[in-house]
Amino acid sequence: MNTLESLNLPEELGYTARHLWVRKDGDAVVIGITDFAQGQLGEILFVDLPDAGASFGSDDEFGTVESLKTVSPLYMPVAGEVIERNAALEAEPALVNRNCYAEGWMLRIRPSETPTLLSAAEYRSQLEG
Repeated sequence: MNTLESLNLPEELGYTARHLWVRKDGDAVVIGITDFAQGQLGEILFVDLPDAGASFGSDDEFGTVESLKTVSPLYMPVAGEVIERNAALEAEPALVNRNCYAEGWMLRIRPSETPTLLSAAEYRSQLEG
């Protein structure tokens, strides 16, 4: 488990209070769970994500992450339509543990609004609070 000081929180990403990160990618955004979240969950065994074409409102539950410890719901950081899910997670969900910000990404979304996100410093501050 990570200590707050050693958390990997890339400055170029946005974060949500529900432990998701968001990266702008052209007209789309890519989302996944944060280093803090994957550390709290422990070994991830299964990730349940929606198919392309599914639409969600901001803060809607869109899937789950199952670990040895628990099953945790995932909440959409921005309203929009799923363009792509990370199919590699079906065969290898532990990619989220190994690198949650790169090959462990979860969804690519076409947002229908501008997300309200925390900076890395604001997210770290929330975790410390």
